[in-house]
Amino acid sequence: MENIYYLLFFCLFCWYFVYLRQVSEAAQRYVNNYCKETGLQFISLARRSSRPKFTKQHGLCIYSTFDFDFSGDGESNNHGYLTLYGLKLEQIKLPAYRVN
Repeated sequence: MENIYYLLFFCLFCWYFVYLRQVSEAAQRYVNNYCKETGLQFISLARRSSRPKFTKQHGLCIYSTFDFDFSGDGESNNHGYLTLYGLKLEQIKLPAYRVN
């Protein structure tokens, strides 16, 4: 009986790892599309945190926050962040940045 729990825990761990990979790929797509639409140069993307969260609007899902670097003029480096509920974009926040 104990082996079933180990197997279940292992499957849950593998699912979570694959799901976080899907979330990272979705975040990459959202940032790339946003930068193309606004004329920014995308530099890098990194996950800050991912955790389960329950809200009335979204229910139980994985809430993820990502930091990304971009440039508005091709010379400077600025930091923005985006949040995802599951695989859906909630918001993208950018500071004031210089444009050419």
